[in-house]
Amino acid sequence: MLNSNFQYIAFLRGINVGGHMLITMADLKKSFEKMGCKNVRTFFASGNVFFESEQMDASALTNEIESGLKAAFNRDINVILRSLEDLKKLKLSEPFKGITVTVSTRLYVTFLSEKSRPGSIAIPYTSPQKEFSILHASPLEIFSVVDLSRGKGTTDMMNILKKEYGADSTTRNWNTILKVLM
Repeated sequence: MLNSNFQYIAFLRGINVGGHMLITMADLKKSFEKMGCKNVRTFFASGNVFFESEQMDASALTNEIESGLKAAFNRDINVILRSLEDLKKLKLSEPFKGITVTVSTRLYVTFLSEKSRPGSIAIPYTSPQKEFSILHASPLEIFSVVDLSRGKGTTDMMNILKKEYGADSTTRNWNTILKVLM
């Protein structure tokens, strides 16, 4: 019998970051299962949820999950949904090819929702103090590099991305994406 389920990763924005919007991964897993998701697994405590669903309309599924999380936790939680196949294609595209990684280097992918507005800065972009660079952007992802040896790069980068693309996004370390795909 063929498996008719589609594999997804839900990236939840802003949970368990800096002591805000604390939700246990066990409670998160239960809420996804209650919504009918199968084979639910969480990765790390920052809101990465792998699951299967019969729903093939990602936009409708995102709305269902956001409504279910609101009912379960009595708060609005933005969800950025990607299929497992989308993430595999992203990895194969080698978005950080040519970047020299040191102990001070952080590679980030920012996932945009369908509701995100396009940014106005010219990309590629390097900050004035050279603490971060935005390498390239697709309609749904932005790829950035931060050099921690130069200062507050991650915070500054996040502020620029929020200003340019809005709050309907979430950022993950590229290493997290690679681990999710293992």
